[in-house]
Amino acid sequence: MANGGGGGGGSSSGGDGGGGGGSSLRMSSNIHANHLSLDASSSSSSSSSSSSSSSSSSVHEPKMDALIIPVTMEVPCDSRGQRMWWAFLASSMVTFFGGLFIILLWRTLKYLWTVCCHCGGKTKEAQKINNGSSQADGTLKPVDEKEEVVAAEVGWMTSVKDWAGVMISAQTLTGRVLVVLVFALSIGALVIYFIDSSNPIESCQNFYKDFTLQIDMAFNVFFLLYFGLRFIAANDKLWFWLEVNSVVDFFTVPPVFVSVYLNRSWLGLRFLRALRLIQFSEILQFLNILKTSNSIKLVNLLSIFISTWLTAAGFIHLVENSGDPWENFQNNQALTYWECVYLLMVTMSTVGYGDVYAKTTLGRLFMVFFILGGLAMFASYVPEIIELIGNRKKYGGSYSAVSGRKHIVVCGHITLESVSNFLKDFLHKDRDDVNVEIVFLHNISPNLELEALFKRHFTQVEFYQGSVLNPHDLARVKIESADACLILANKYCADPDAEDASNIMRVISIKNYHPKIRIITQMLQYHNKAHLLNIPSWNWKEGDDAICLAELKLGFIAQSCLAQGLSTMLANLFSMRSFIKIEEDTWQKYYLEGVSNEMYTEYLSSAFVGLSFPTVCELCFVKLKLLMIAIEYKSANRESRILINPGNHLKIQEGTLGFFIASDAKEVKRAFFYCKACHDDITDPKRIKKCGCKRPKMSIYKRMRRACCFDCGRSERDCSCMSGRVRGNVDTLERAFPLSSVSVNDCPTSIRAFEDEQPSTLSPKKKQRNGGMRNSPGSSPKLMRHDPLLIPGNDQIDNMDSNVKKYDSTGMFHWCAPKEIEKVILTRSEAAMTVLSGHVVVCIFGDVSSALIGLRNLVMPLRASNFHYHELKHIVFVGSIEYLKREWETLHNFPKVSILPGTPLSRADLRAVNINLCDMCVILSANQNNIDDTSLQDKECILASLNIKSMQFDDSIGVLQANSQGFTPPGMDRTSPDNSPVHGMLRQPSITTGVNIPIITELVNDTNVQFLDQDDDDDPDTELYLTQPFACGTAFAVSVLDSLMSATYFNDNILTLIRTLVTGGATPELEALIAEENALRGGYSTPQTLANRDRCRVAQLALLDGPFADLGDGGCYGDLFCKALKTYNMLCFGIYRLRDAHLSTPSQCTKRYVITNPPYEFELVPTDLIFCLMQFDHNAGQSRASLSHSSHSSQSSSKKSSSVHSIPSTANRPNRPKSRESRDKQKYVQEERL
Repeated sequence: MANGGGGGGGSSSGGDGGGGGGSSLRMSSNIHANHLSLDASSSSSSSSSSSSSSSSSSVHEPKMDALIIPVTMEVPCDSRGQRMWWAFLASSMVTFFGGLFIILLWRTLKYLWTVCCHCGGKTKEAQKINNGSSQADGTLKPVDEKEEVVAAEVGWMTSVKDWAGVMISAQTLTGRVLVVLVFALSIGALVIYFIDSSNPIESCQNFYKDFTLQIDMAFNVFFLLYFGLRFIAANDKLWFWLEVNSVVDFFTVPPVFVSVYLNRSWLGLRFLRALRLIQFSEILQFLNILKTSNSIKLVNLLSIFISTWLTAAGFIHLVENSGDPWENFQNNQALTYWECVYLLMVTMSTVGYGDVYAKTTLGRLFMVFFILGGLAMFASYVPEIIELIGNRKKYGGSYSAVSGRKHIVVCGHITLESVSNFLKDFLHKDRDDVNVEIVFLHNISPNLELEALFKRHFTQVEFYQGSVLNPHDLARVKIESADACLILANKYCADPDAEDASNIMRVISIKNYHPKIRIITQMLQYHNKAHLLNIPSWNWKEGDDAICLAELKLGFIAQSCLAQGLSTMLANLFSMRSFIKIEEDTWQKYYLEGVSNEMYTEYLSSAFVGLSFPTVCELCFVKLKLLMIAIEYKSANRESRILINPGNHLKIQEGTLGFFIASDAKEVKRAFFYCKACHDDITDPKRIKKCGCKRPKMSIYKRMRRACCFDCGRSERDCSCMSGRVRGNVDTLERAFPLSSVSVNDCPTSIRAFEDEQPSTLSPKKKQRNGGMRNSPGSSPKLMRHDPLLIPGNDQIDNMDSNVKKYDSTGMFHWCAPKEIEKVILTRSEAAMTVLSGHVVVCIFGDVSSALIGLRNLVMPLRASNFHYHELKHIVFVGSIEYLKREWETLHNFPKVSILPGTPLSRADLRAVNINLCDMCVILSANQNNIDDTSLQDKECILASLNIKSMQFDDSIGVLQANSQGFTPPGMDRTSPDNSPVHGMLRQPSITTGVNIPIITELVNDTNVQFLDQDDDDDPDTELYLTQPFACGTAFAVSVLDSLMSATYFNDNILTLIRTLVTGGATPELEALIAEENALRGGYSTPQTLANRDRCRVAQLALLDGPFADLGDGGCYGDLFCKALKTYNMLCFGIYRLRDAHLSTPSQCTKRYVITNPPYEFELVPTDLIFCLMQFDHNAGQSRASLSHSSHSSQSSSKKSSSVHSIPSTANRPNRPKSRESRDKQKYVQEERL
């Protein structure tokens, strides 16, 4: 080819010869051979024709067959300088087409052989049939032998083929290593090409001295072996020969061997190695790096785009630096590889600046076709790549745990409202230093407002996008090392059952991933809690808790029926509120002082050991300025129970956990640091801090010895429970490790430390004072106290009739046989003739399609067994009969329940149930979450409340006047003046206007509270707890229960205490029973079940008259606290005061507000009602025995439910008029229908 160029130059004129020389100079420059001088070129042209010698005298012209390949003495190359590119290309083409020809020839021969054999087989089969079976036996024998040989050969080839297939399919570790290694070496070969692209297209090289050529040779030998494996494993050899990877090998592997043979290098088509990048996503999947579809798609698009781009740039680099073959490679231009990459990019993007462009015909022809495909690829791939990158989760990382810092995972219903409420309570400044990081996990990215909230708390809050149903996302948030997982529920959803099902699935997914994780979840419906018991790893003893919003909400409302305003007080206690100081003497000042109190727990100091609970409670209130309402007690079997105001029989043991009401966690530390020796004379509680004195401690042997003697019943001298060897070991242990004040609890027998001096005489009546969640009917009789009050009275002896079921099987609730709903339905006239008084009216909005509220949770606290039967308030439901029929299945076992079909908006229905004589009117709605407009969600409840408040009533009630403003302590029953230290209580005047009717309204939207009271001045933006209806206890919203999530996390006993107070004594055993039967089961009365009645309850004590009347007029609250605690074992914890009591002038306003835990010196007024925890009075029912039937049948609902107001029996009133007798007889007959 070089000779052809020289001939062209020789036949041309001088000018043409010059041009030819110039062309040769350009080529020489292109291959970086400018070091060849023109003198060497002219000396080599001495063999040219003589006809051109004259014309060449003026121009120094080299010939066309001058050397264009750089030559040195160290590199033997073609002395004529010929280009050998065709040899490299021919090696690839011969390999490709030669193999293709062989494959096609093999297939043709195989096809012909198959056809021939098929025809021969048919002829032989016909001969076999014609010759008969005897001849066929002789012919079949050699055929069978041949088939066995063929089968053996096929089996050997198949095994080799399978082995090769496993090696290249990445199914084994060796295969994965091989695949990854091939890809890595392909990228290495591509890098070598990038390095060699700076050299001439073709140059002489010595294989033994060129390091890059040696590396490239080693890579291609490996590629050749891998090609053989692929060829063996291929099922279709023809398609394998035409694969992209095979074509890459054909045009890259053979030229390397040619390079070694010719001692020269040609870049050629080595750029095709870039096509291996297409397999990049497969390699990453083999390495388990790519797992999501979006990431796989993104890597696929990028690898295809980049490999196509680099391959096309390599082709342009080849043809532009070489030139066109038909132009004798004279139209080339010097372009680097990266300039070609730039050219291809501006071409694909249709920009085309023109600074770099193709000059060769091959280059321009390639650009014409490439711009069509490249433009299409650029226009489709680039936007999709950008979209995938843009759609990548901003919060898709993984949580990195910080050493020494716990973290919790919060999931479920993550919105701005739910998160802000949670963080406000969880990170409240009144808590101790919260060294916990909060990790939110949700499948929807946060909006701008929620994102801003996260940024404000960036030091303690992180957000990750994902789902707890995905184990990969659970691993991202390190759920296995999390301290707990909290699941929030959507309280405003239209389908509560579906929301509960979603949260239960979240619990299942989390527990399936890590069974030991502690989970606190919100549930909307009480009956859905039973599904959590089906999860094997769900264990409430290990801290798992389900906060049922319907149960607690209705429980709070039910307690308000017994003590109005209690729902507000309890809601404020477990919510973290900052103290807001008000200088003016207004009701808000005293209310906000109480709002700043919260519930805390702290271990009691050893200085309290051996003291009774009332003594410790008084000492804490007077000296430490703390209110202790309960303790945690660990029984002999190490089960914990919460005892609320257990009474003076209980002695404090070491390591006892106390429940306190205080304004700060630091204040509660005083109960732990208190030392009688150091702090007895201190008057300022702030000075009570940890002291350095060495407190006397009983030796461990002495403690264990004393407990041991309690168990065996012998004297300490005669007890042989502990051997000398054990004693020696104990002494050694005591010297090595001094016993702390809590360590005594590790000895199971030391639990008897609180018992009386004569445990053998303990009465079997007492089992648990509070009916807490963890009380068990199987408690040891040794834990019961000896108290004359616990000796069964006459009514209780009757209660133990084995043929009568008056309580449920746990003894926690009053029970009756199931009743049909038709038997409890009242008409309007029947309700009016019943003359209801002191009852509870439940106004409910709902229809056949409404979600169930769960009215059982409202009725159960009102039917707790710590009330005597005559003290139960009659409950009248006013609402749609279709809805109440759906709820009745859970209500038919409770006594004293009636239904008036109607609507709460009908004044006739309200007058028929004597709403002006009720103790409480509850307004509920089952349709609240079916309305999208939040402002209209509470429209029915607001309209009903305003309707009742606008009603007017007649003042002609007479002896049936209602008094729902207070309870009396045990022994203060005015119906037995001879036995009572108090004679009478002040009656409340009959209600003539609906404004004075005690009402509690349930709201969904907090802002709607402004519509309940038209005479208040609450700002619409005021928080719920600061509004007047909430402070007065006339409004309740489920949103206040959000604080229970964080309160339960920090102390799971808080939830137990709250449930104990508001549910009436629901236990895990009862929940398991309801999960099985969905109804209460009646049980026969036994001493064990009747002992469960002995638990305290919340009540309100009036100061206007009675044993505390002297303190009501200007007395101190602390004096009342101590007197009630010492005299009646009543624990006072708040005041329900008239709103305008602080005014000097009398006011007609009857609204009251709540004051939580007032200080000792707080001044009382006569109209105050005191919140207190009352002990169960076993003898209170004896005077009522004549009024109650043994079968628990109905009795007069006109009797006041509390012991304040009652109607004596007829035998005690022989002189009353006949008209009264006939009216009462008619009333009792009417009650018998209920």
